Amino acid sequence: AMDLSREPKKTRAKYIDGIPAKWRGQTERLMLARRLVEAGARYVSLNWGGYLGFDSHDNNYPKMRAILPPFDASLAALITDLYERGLDKDVLVVAWGEFGRTPKVNATGGRDHYPNVFSAAISGGGIQGGRVVGASDSKGAEPKERPVRPQDVLATMYRHLGIDVAKQYLDHAGRPVPVLPFGEPIDELFS
Repeated sequence: AMDLSREPKKTRAKYIDGIPAKWRGQTERLMLARRLVEAGARYVSLNWGGYLGFDSHDNNYPKMRAILPPFDASLAALITDLYERGLDKDVLVVAWGEFGRTPKVNATGGRDHYPNVFSAAISGGGIQGGRVVGASDSKGAEPKERPVRPQDVLATMYRHLGIDVAKQYLDHAGRPVPVLPFGEPIDELFS
């Protein structure tokens, strides 16, 4: 699975054609993720761009103009590849950051961490595509409709993996510990 040279040139081209050399290692990781799934991996996690990839506390717009086109192209390649191989029901793809970004640009042209509003793009795994769940106000500052918490995104991922989020285990002192406190799967994605 780790030997990307075994991948057909046509498939490799989907992930790297037109991508600046600086980002090709990132885009190839998405192809590697697909190969790992085909080899039997049940869970694959990737970090796009390293620690500061999307963490744009300064100079936000030039950074995003550089990062977003290769990210978008390679994520689309991965999703297309999964559908073409019939893996779309088995594989849940979640593109999600650890924070939303402030609705206002700061003094250094950046956008800081902002937990009130965030976005997650989810594909495959049996969900119905083309859905938007939740909305923010016009400034992207606060949830307006159907707030979705990070725990809900995690609960949706756990559901796909067959993990019951309502289950509890007992710790060493005999106290119940939930698998995922306060999380509910996003049912609208599946109907």
